[in-house]
Amino acid sequence: MAKSNPGKKRSASGPGDTIQVVARNRRARHEFDLIEKLEAGLVLTGTEVKSLRNGKASLEEAYATVEDGEVWLLGCDIPEYLQANRMNHKPKRPRKLLLHRSEILKIAGKATEKGLTLVPLSLYFKNGKAKVELFVAKGRKTYDKREALKKQDAKREIDRVLRRG
Repeated sequence: MAKSNPGKKRSASGPGDTIQVVARNRRARHEFDLIEKLEAGLVLTGTEVKSLRNGKASLEEAYATVEDGEVWLLGCDIPEYLQANRMNHKPKRPRKLLLHRSEILKIAGKATEKGLTLVPLSLYFKNGKAKVELFVAKGRKTYDKREALKKQDAKREIDRVLRRG
């Protein structure tokens, strides 16, 4: 399995689609059980886009909430653009996510359930537009994390033995 580095371009599902990954939330797969995937657009200012194009962003503490029929990304850190003037953006401001009304209603019901949250997994440019890969997720307990690591190690060992023959 090839790893994709931030800033690398890879082809997407459709012809002519290119995806340039800016940031990934690597710990999310360990901390949460991912249930359902969504792709959402982002409402950004000019300096935020320029900072993202430089490959600078962090999703480590980020999550999304549904408020008044709108989805907001909170805790996402996009640092200030160094070449900008005094009209620069705030690094940790809430950012609106663009989704269809039906998608918002669908995830709003799930996100309000006890123990479920909206977690961003990656931030990327797809055909020049900033997108966020969101997941409806359930938090794991410590013993669940240990169990998942054991399963992962066992699978890796089986694959290793099968490759050797």
